[in-house]
Amino acid sequence: MEKSSLDRRSKQARAKKKIERLKGFYIHLAVFIIVNIMVISGSVVGHMNNGGSFAEAFFNFGTFSTFIFWGIGVLFHGTKVFSYNPFFGKAWEERQIQKYMDSDRENMKKFM
Repeated sequence: MEKSSLDRRSKQARAKKKIERLKGFYIHLAVFIIVNIMVISGSVVGHMNNGGSFAEAFFNFGTFSTFIFWGIGVLFHGTKVFSYNPFFGKAWEERQIQKYMDSDRENMKKFM
């Protein structure tokens, strides 16, 4: 088999995997939105049926706790899918590589 054919298959496999991850994120996001609309609506209606006002029911921590904690998970899922990493980006990788190369160079000087 030719090298260009293998490269094309490899690129195609990586692209397919990336699309599957993107699709998984969008499904996760859609389920997050639908479920949280139902949970928030149910919580508000439940509080109001127990005699609470709309403001008391809506601005209750319990109403938004699922949204907040699950939202953190969706946020991390999105950062992974879209390859966003503010802490360990390319610049950080290059600094670490340079640091280890310098360290290795210093160690080699000891033996010369």
